[in-house]
Amino acid sequence: MKSRRNILLGLGALTGVLAGARGLFAGTPASAAQAYEVTHTDAEWQKLLTPDQYHILRQAGTERPFSSPLDKEKRAGVFSCAGCALPLFSSATKFDSGTGWPSFWQPLDHAVVEQSDTSLFMKRTEVLCRRCGGHLGHVFDDGPKPTGLRYCMNGLALIFKAA
Repeated sequence: MKSRRNILLGLGALTGVLAGARGLFAGTPASAAQAYEVTHTDAEWQKLLTPDQYHILRQAGTERPFSSPLDKEKRAGVFSCAGCALPLFSSATKFDSGTGWPSFWQPLDHAVVEQSDTSLFMKRTEVLCRRCGGHLGHVFDDGPKPTGLRYCMNGLALIFKAA
């Protein structure tokens, strides 16, 4: 009887540990705790976006480094949200960070929101589209002047329009 009780208690504890650890590996789902101007059901987002865009924008995924052609985009223009078309970054603030993701030292005014991200056993700052809450990437403090910031964005979360 004692061994059965210990097994049940052990299984309960293991379930709790696994449920807690799940949050360490998964990104924060887009728009988890905030209302946004552009909203869709999960099924609608899946119809509007490609599977890879959906994974990044709505499930906080990350594309492979050096996989986006926008990393090497050099033309003048604007980078907008692939989820709602809100202009996010000017090409004037884009730079080659060598990381394999499109990087910018500053977003356009009132284009993004930032929130704490503690997934993957580290503390980072997640960058979301202000209008639809789509996950864009993260911001780090190792960028160039004048801000010292590096907005490291997923190319699949962006659409480029040349000037």
